Amino acid sequence: MTTLGLARWQFALTSVYHFFFVPLTLGLSILIALMESRYVRTGDETYKDMAKFWGKLFLINFAMGVVTGIVMEFQFGMNWSEYSRFVGDIFGAPLAIEALSAFFLESTFLGIWIFGWERLPKRLHAASIWLVAIGSNLSALWILVANSFMHEPAGYALLDGRAVMTDFFALLFNEHVWFQFPHVLASGMTTAAFFVLGISAFQLYRNGKQELFLRSFRWSSFYALIGVGLVIVIGHFQGQHMVAVQPMKMAAAEALWETEDPAALSLVSIINEEEQRNSFSLRIPGALSFLSYNRFDGEVRGIIDLQAEYEATYGEGDYIPPVTFMFWSFRLMVASGFLMAAVSVLALFLLYTGRLETMRWVVRFLPLTILLPYAANSLGWLFTEIGRQPWIVFGLQRVEEAASPNVSSGMLIASLISFSAIYLLLMGIDVYLLGKYATNLGLHDLATVNEEGHHGS
Repeated sequence: MTTLGLARWQFALTSVYHFFFVPLTLGLSILIALMESRYVRTGDETYKDMAKFWGKLFLINFAMGVVTGIVMEFQFGMNWSEYSRFVGDIFGAPLAIEALSAFFLESTFLGIWIFGWERLPKRLHAASIWLVAIGSNLSALWILVANSFMHEPAGYALLDGRAVMTDFFALLFNEHVWFQFPHVLASGMTTAAFFVLGISAFQLYRNGKQELFLRSFRWSSFYALIGVGLVIVIGHFQGQHMVAVQPMKMAAAEALWETEDPAALSLVSIINEEEQRNSFSLRIPGALSFLSYNRFDGEVRGIIDLQAEYEATYGEGDYIPPVTFMFWSFRLMVASGFLMAAVSVLALFLLYTGRLETMRWVVRFLPLTILLPYAANSLGWLFTEIGRQPWIVFGLQRVEEAASPNVSSGMLIASLISFSAIYLLLMGIDVYLLGKYATNLGLHDLATVNEEGHHGS
């Protein structure tokens, strides 16, 4: 494998590992804040126990997210120095703001929340977890501001072979950010909802009716339905924006080789990338035009025409992302979303028909649904980033132009193996700690949880 390929694999692995933790942090911080706010308003100790129980799991996940995230930033200097040199004036600004404002806000008030139980007034303590939630999601916003420039450059000028910022507000209000950030926020809500739902279902199946987990089941069911609903709706508008600004990504996602008007939506296709055609397709006439324009007619450009257009604009080269991967990752991601919607409706059905105890076989399998949002999140990010290929900054810099010129294959292999081993170990520790605490705790242990809450964890 070339040094470029190794560098791409290394960044892909570390970013997937890191993003495994991020959505849960985003969504669970909000859910815990809502639980504690309910405790402050009602004085019901069960809500306090809920905030403490899920808060400990949040802390384990948060710690792992911080550790894995730090390594990613070093790679910009290690393996992608030409990218950093070209776009560092722009890319560095939102990342610096994220670290100096959002992350410090998040980490400072997380410490106050951990050690502030019974020491701070209730309202002030609840405010601290809200500031953690705000800081966590502001961190995501600033990182997505930086990432969105890579997809849809804005607010820049080219000067002496570098991209320099000319308009900070154009960067901040980049249209791509405001499709991407709500989608990531809703994905975080969904991830947290299914995490809480699955663990609550396990506890209810194993230990019977416990008020803490029964309420957590109820809350997470509603939270899941809201989160998944937002993901689907926002994803629809995000797809329409993609048709306008990144048509090659949408064409690859549909394995649409020829321009069509009206355009059919492919449900299943056997794709032949070498011959640039589909050997077989099961299609719905006009459906792709409808998804793209909210009407059953309208041109959707195909891969072959877009390749010719890009060659005329940017010069010779292969501008087609891996179509087979794009096609199936998109469908698996969408299928996961609709399956999660069905599961959230099923959970609410069990609750409000009183069948949690009679349909225990369903409750038994609900913990497995924790995997669904993680699969959807990972597929979504891979789809988003691979679909931009061959660009690292769309229209400005290709991936091969961004890599560090003096890094050897040996260096990359050594760091790839070491990073992968360390991250695999961290992932194992995280899953072990979350699993041990989440599955071995019953109501009889809550007194211990409360005591630990006084000392921090």
